[in-house]
Amino acid sequence: MTDSIRRLHAAVVATRKGDNPSPRTARLFRKGRAVIAKKVAEEAVEVALDGVVGDVPATVRESADLIYNLVVLWAELGIEPDDVWAEMRRREQLLGMAEKMPKRRAPHGKDKYADAPLLWDVAERAAEAPPRSGRRRRH
Repeated sequence: MTDSIRRLHAAVVATRKGDNPSPRTARLFRKGRAVIAKKVAEEAVEVALDGVVGDVPATVRESADLIYNLVVLWAELGIEPDDVWAEMRRREQLLGMAEKMPKRRAPHGKDKYADAPLLWDVAERAAEAPPRSGRRRRH
């Protein structure tokens, strides 16, 4: 599994550098971080919805889409798969398994994202921008 993600990450990074002609991936990088993050969120919701209704094949397909978009976001941020695996090992050592860590409260109850622009607002503005290639966007 980790080898598959490493290979995917290498291909995505190569596309980001212009060394690999993947039109979909290159288009995501051109649209920017907010749109990439929105794709991650959309795919996560699709995985959750397919899981709720028990559609195993759709959950598998959407999980692959989620992993792809997550790897694109990692590449955009300069995150290597080994960075994530190191965090998983750290959690395993602390908790006995690589589960979700409990959240720490921000100082004085302030949400750490309170001053950030709302992700959806940024992504919507980016999605509404006219296409650079002159082609219509597919939704």
